[in-house]
Amino acid sequence: MAVQDGIPDSELILHTMVNAFYYGSFPALRNIDLKVQRKRITAFIGPSGCGKSTLLRCFNRLNDFIKGTKVEGQILFNGKNIYDPSLDPVTLRRRIGMVFQKPNPFAKSIYENIAFGPRINGYKGDMDELVERSLRQAALWDEVKDKLKKPGTALSGGQQQRLCIARAVAVQPEVILMDEPCSALDPISTRRIEDLMQELRDLYTIVIVTHNMQQASRVSDMTAFFNVEMKEGSRTGQLVEYDVTAKIFQQPAQEATQAYVGGRFG
Repeated sequence: MAVQDGIPDSELILHTMVNAFYYGSFPALRNIDLKVQRKRITAFIGPSGCGKSTLLRCFNRLNDFIKGTKVEGQILFNGKNIYDPSLDPVTLRRRIGMVFQKPNPFAKSIYENIAFGPRINGYKGDMDELVERSLRQAALWDEVKDKLKKPGTALSGGQQQRLCIARAVAVQPEVILMDEPCSALDPISTRRIEDLMQELRDLYTIVIVTHNMQQASRVSDMTAFFNVEMKEGSRTGQLVEYDVTAKIFQQPAQEATQAYVGGRFG
Protein backbone atom coordinates (compact mmCIF):
# COMPACT_ATOMS: atom_id res chain seq x y z
CA MET A 1 0.00 0.00 0.00
CA ALA A 2 1.45 3.33 -1.09
CA VAL A 3 1.94 5.99 1.57
CA GLN A 4 2.30 9.78 1.09
CA ASP A 5 3.94 11.50 4.06
CA GLY A 6 2.77 8.70 6.31
CA ILE A 7 -0.84 8.79 5.04
CA PRO A 8 -1.96 5.60 3.24
CA ASP A 9 -3.60 6.22 -0.13
CA SER A 10 -6.79 4.65 1.22
CA GLU A 11 -7.04 7.41 3.86
CA LEU A 12 -6.26 10.31 1.51
CA ILE A 13 -9.32 11.97 -0.05
CA LEU A 14 -8.04 15.41 -1.14
CA HIS A 15 -4.54 16.44 -2.15
CA THR A 16 -4.03 20.10 -2.98
CA MET A 17 -1.01 20.94 -5.11
CA VAL A 18 -1.73 24.53 -6.11
CA ASN A 19 1.17 26.62 -7.32
CA ALA A 20 -1.05 29.70 -7.49
CA PHE A 21 -4.68 30.78 -7.56
CA TYR A 22 -5.50 34.07 -9.28
CA TYR A 23 -8.33 36.57 -9.20
CA GLY A 24 -7.48 38.21 -12.50
CA SER A 25 -3.78 39.05 -12.23
CA PHE A 26 -3.85 39.01 -8.43
CA PRO A 27 -2.34 35.88 -6.80
CA ALA A 28 -4.62 35.13 -3.85
CA LEU A 29 -2.80 31.89 -2.99
CA ARG A 30 0.66 30.50 -3.63
CA ASN A 31 2.42 27.18 -2.98
CA ILE A 32 -0.33 25.22 -1.24
CA ASP A 33 0.53 21.53 -0.74
CA LEU A 34 -1.99 20.01 1.63
CA LYS A 35 -3.42 16.52 2.14
CA VAL A 36 -6.86 15.94 3.67
CA GLN A 37 -7.58 12.60 5.32
CA ARG A 38 -10.82 10.70 4.89
CA LYS A 39 -13.39 10.93 7.72
CA ARG A 40 -11.45 13.53 9.65
CA ILE A 41 -12.27 17.14 10.53
CA THR A 42 -9.68 19.53 9.11
CA ALA A 43 -9.74 23.18 10.20
CA PHE A 44 -8.35 26.12 8.22
CA ILE A 45 -7.32 29.01 10.45
CA GLY A 46 -5.54 32.30 9.83
CA PRO A 47 -6.13 36.07 9.58
CA SER A 48 -8.64 37.61 7.21
CA GLY A 49 -7.49 37.72 3.60
CA CYS A 50 -5.13 34.74 3.81
CA GLY A 51 -7.12 32.66 1.31
CA LYS A 52 -8.82 30.11 3.58
CA SER A 53 -12.26 30.45 1.98
CA THR A 54 -10.74 30.77 -1.48
CA LEU A 55 -9.03 27.41 -1.07
CA LEU A 56 -12.19 25.86 0.37
CA ARG A 57 -14.14 26.96 -2.71
CA CYS A 58 -11.48 25.46 -4.94
CA PHE A 59 -12.36 22.01 -3.59
CA ASN A 60 -15.79 22.01 -5.28
CA ARG A 61 -14.95 24.58 -7.94
CA LEU A 62 -17.30 27.28 -6.72
CA ASN A 63 -14.64 29.79 -7.77
CA ASP A 64 -15.47 28.86 -11.36
CA PHE A 65 -18.45 31.22 -11.07
CA ILE A 66 -16.11 34.19 -10.52
CA LYS A 67 -14.92 35.69 -13.79
CA GLY A 68 -11.17 35.80 -14.27
CA THR A 69 -10.16 33.17 -11.72
CA LYS A 70 -7.40 30.73 -12.62
CA VAL A 71 -5.69 27.80 -10.90
CA GLU A 72 -2.10 26.79 -11.57
CA GLY A 73 -1.54 23.25 -10.34
CA GLN A 74 -4.02 20.55 -9.44
CA ILE A 75 -6.30 19.30 -6.71
CA LEU A 76 -6.78 15.55 -6.50
CA PHE A 77 -10.08 14.13 -5.22
CA ASN A 78 -9.81 10.38 -4.75
CA GLY A 79 -6.74 10.53 -6.97
CA LYS A 80 -8.36 12.39 -9.89
CA ASN A 81 -7.64 16.03 -10.76
CA ILE A 82 -10.87 17.99 -10.24
CA TYR A 83 -9.77 20.45 -12.93
CA ASP A 84 -9.52 17.69 -15.53
CA PRO A 85 -11.71 18.73 -18.52
CA SER A 86 -13.49 15.36 -18.39
CA LEU A 87 -14.76 15.96 -14.85
CA ASP A 88 -18.29 17.37 -14.50
CA PRO A 89 -18.33 20.18 -11.88
CA VAL A 90 -22.01 19.49 -11.10
CA THR A 91 -21.18 15.88 -10.21
CA LEU A 92 -18.21 17.10 -8.17
CA ARG A 93 -20.44 19.44 -6.15
CA ARG A 94 -22.77 16.58 -5.31
CA ARG A 95 -19.84 14.59 -3.92
CA ILE A 96 -18.32 17.62 -2.16
CA GLY A 97 -21.11 19.55 -0.44
CA MET A 98 -21.00 23.05 1.02
CA VAL A 99 -22.42 24.78 4.09
CA PHE A 100 -22.03 28.55 4.02
CA GLN A 101 -21.33 31.19 6.64
CA LYS A 102 -24.91 32.45 6.70
CA PRO A 103 -27.74 29.89 6.72
CA ASN A 104 -29.38 29.89 3.30
CA PRO A 105 -32.41 27.58 3.27
CA PHE A 106 -34.42 27.50 0.08
CA ALA A 107 -37.73 29.37 0.02
CA LYS A 108 -39.46 26.01 0.30
CA SER A 109 -40.86 23.77 3.00
CA ILE A 110 -38.52 21.98 5.39
CA TYR A 111 -39.32 18.73 3.58
CA GLU A 112 -38.62 20.18 0.14
CA ASN A 113 -35.34 21.71 1.31
CA ILE A 114 -34.12 18.16 1.92
CA ALA A 115 -35.86 16.44 -0.99
CA PHE A 116 -34.84 18.95 -3.67
CA GLY A 117 -31.24 17.82 -4.17
CA PRO A 118 -31.91 14.05 -4.23
CA ARG A 119 -34.88 14.59 -6.56
CA ILE A 120 -32.92 16.51 -9.20
CA ASN A 121 -30.16 13.90 -8.91
CA GLY A 122 -32.59 11.14 -9.80
CA TYR A 123 -33.10 9.55 -6.39
CA LYS A 124 -35.54 6.62 -6.73
CA GLY A 125 -35.77 5.43 -3.13
CA ASP A 126 -38.17 6.26 -0.31
CA MET A 127 -38.04 10.06 -0.10
CA ASP A 128 -39.82 10.22 3.26
CA GLU A 129 -37.19 7.91 4.73
CA LEU A 130 -34.35 9.93 3.21
CA VAL A 131 -35.75 13.22 4.55
CA GLU A 132 -36.11 11.76 8.04
CA ARG A 133 -32.64 10.19 7.97
CA SER A 134 -31.02 13.43 6.80
CA LEU A 135 -32.79 15.48 9.47
CA ARG A 136 -31.79 12.94 12.11
CA GLN A 137 -28.16 13.12 10.97
CA ALA A 138 -28.39 16.89 11.40
CA ALA A 139 -29.92 16.49 14.89
CA LEU A 140 -33.04 18.35 13.75
CA TRP A 141 -35.70 15.68 13.28
CA ASP A 142 -37.25 15.87 16.77
CA GLU A 143 -37.62 19.64 16.46
CA VAL A 144 -39.29 19.71 13.04
CA LYS A 145 -40.98 16.33 12.49
CA ASP A 146 -44.44 17.84 13.09
CA LYS A 147 -43.92 20.86 10.82
CA LEU A 148 -42.24 19.50 7.69
CA LYS A 149 -44.62 21.48 5.46
CA LYS A 150 -43.67 24.80 7.07
CA PRO A 151 -41.04 26.99 5.39
CA GLY A 152 -37.41 26.39 6.28
CA THR A 153 -36.95 30.15 6.57
CA ALA A 154 -39.28 30.18 9.60
CA LEU A 155 -36.75 28.26 11.71
CA SER A 156 -34.29 29.90 14.08
CA GLY A 157 -30.79 30.70 12.83
CA GLY A 158 -29.24 27.63 14.43
CA GLN A 159 -32.04 25.40 13.14
CA GLN A 160 -31.66 26.88 9.65
CA GLN A 161 -27.95 26.04 9.67
CA ARG A 162 -28.69 22.47 10.73
CA LEU A 163 -31.31 22.32 7.98
CA CYS A 164 -28.60 23.37 5.50
CA ILE A 165 -26.37 20.60 6.86
CA ALA A 166 -29.25 18.11 6.46
CA ARG A 167 -29.73 19.36 2.90
CA ALA A 168 -26.03 18.79 2.22
CA VAL A 169 -25.97 15.24 3.58
CA ALA A 170 -29.20 14.28 1.78
CA VAL A 171 -27.30 13.81 -1.50
CA GLN A 172 -24.80 11.57 0.31
CA PRO A 173 -21.56 13.45 -0.37
CA GLU A 174 -18.12 12.24 0.59
CA VAL A 175 -16.91 15.64 1.78
CA ILE A 176 -18.71 18.51 3.52
CA LEU A 177 -17.10 21.95 3.31
CA MET A 178 -18.09 24.45 6.02
CA ASP A 179 -17.20 28.12 5.60
CA GLU A 180 -17.43 29.69 9.08
CA PRO A 181 -20.72 27.86 9.72
CA CYS A 182 -21.15 29.23 13.25
CA SER A 183 -20.12 32.88 12.81
CA ALA A 184 -23.74 34.08 12.64
CA LEU A 185 -24.96 31.90 15.52
CA ASP A 186 -25.30 32.32 19.27
CA PRO A 187 -23.08 30.24 21.62
CA ILE A 188 -25.73 27.58 22.28
CA SER A 189 -26.40 27.05 18.57
CA THR A 190 -22.66 27.06 17.92
CA ARG A 191 -22.13 24.27 20.41
CA ARG A 192 -24.90 22.21 18.81
CA ILE A 193 -23.26 22.58 15.39
CA GLU A 194 -19.90 21.58 16.87
CA ASP A 195 -21.43 18.49 18.49
CA LEU A 196 -23.06 17.68 15.17
CA MET A 197 -19.73 17.91 13.34
CA GLN A 198 -18.24 15.42 15.77
CA GLU A 199 -21.08 13.01 15.05
CA LEU A 200 -20.87 13.45 11.27
CA ARG A 201 -17.12 12.81 11.12
CA ASP A 202 -17.81 9.06 11.32
CA LEU A 203 -19.62 9.31 7.98
CA TYR A 204 -18.07 12.26 6.15
CA THR A 205 -14.84 14.14 5.63
CA ILE A 206 -15.30 17.70 6.94
CA VAL A 207 -13.20 20.75 6.12
CA ILE A 208 -14.06 23.86 8.11
CA VAL A 209 -12.88 27.46 7.85
CA THR A 210 -13.07 29.23 11.20
CA HIS A 211 -11.77 32.36 12.91
CA ASN A 212 -12.64 30.84 16.28
CA MET A 213 -9.46 29.33 17.72
CA GLN A 214 -11.34 27.54 20.49
CA GLN A 215 -13.66 26.00 17.94
CA ALA A 216 -10.79 24.74 15.80
CA SER A 217 -9.08 23.21 18.83
CA ARG A 218 -12.32 21.59 20.04
CA VAL A 219 -13.64 20.01 16.86
CA SER A 220 -10.79 19.32 14.44
CA ASP A 221 -8.34 16.46 14.06
CA MET A 222 -5.98 18.41 11.78
CA THR A 223 -5.38 22.15 11.50
CA ALA A 224 -3.84 24.19 8.70
CA PHE A 225 -2.58 27.68 9.54
CA PHE A 226 -2.47 30.19 6.69
CA ASN A 227 -0.90 33.63 6.75
CA VAL A 228 -0.62 36.62 4.45
CA GLU A 229 2.54 37.60 2.60
CA MET A 230 2.72 41.26 1.60
CA LYS A 231 4.63 41.77 -1.62
CA GLU A 232 4.60 44.84 -3.82
CA GLY A 233 1.39 46.03 -2.21
CA SER A 234 -0.54 42.78 -2.73
CA ARG A 235 -1.68 40.21 -0.16
CA THR A 236 -1.08 36.57 -1.00
CA GLY A 237 -2.15 33.66 1.19
CA GLN A 238 0.33 30.94 2.00
CA LEU A 239 0.20 27.75 4.04
CA VAL A 240 2.52 28.17 7.02
CA GLU A 241 1.96 24.97 8.96
CA TYR A 242 -0.27 21.90 8.81
CA ASP A 243 -0.33 19.26 11.51
CA VAL A 244 -2.35 17.42 14.13
CA THR A 245 -4.53 20.00 15.90
CA ALA A 246 -3.05 19.38 19.35
CA LYS A 247 0.43 20.06 18.01
CA ILE A 248 -0.61 23.24 16.20
CA PHE A 249 -2.11 24.68 19.39
CA GLN A 250 0.35 23.32 21.95
CA GLN A 251 3.68 22.88 20.14
CA PRO A 252 3.62 24.68 16.79
CA ALA A 253 6.78 24.40 14.73
CA GLN A 254 6.58 27.92 13.27
CA GLU A 255 6.89 31.15 15.21
CA ALA A 256 4.10 32.76 13.16
CA THR A 257 1.74 29.93 14.11
CA GLN A 258 2.59 30.34 17.77
CA ALA A 259 1.95 34.07 17.56
CA TYR A 260 -1.42 33.59 15.88
CA VAL A 261 -2.83 30.86 18.13
CA GLY A 262 -1.50 32.78 21.11
CA GLY A 263 -3.53 35.82 20.08
CA ARG A 264 -0.59 38.11 19.33
CA PHE A 265 -1.92 38.99 15.87
CA GLY A 266 -4.86 38.27 13.57
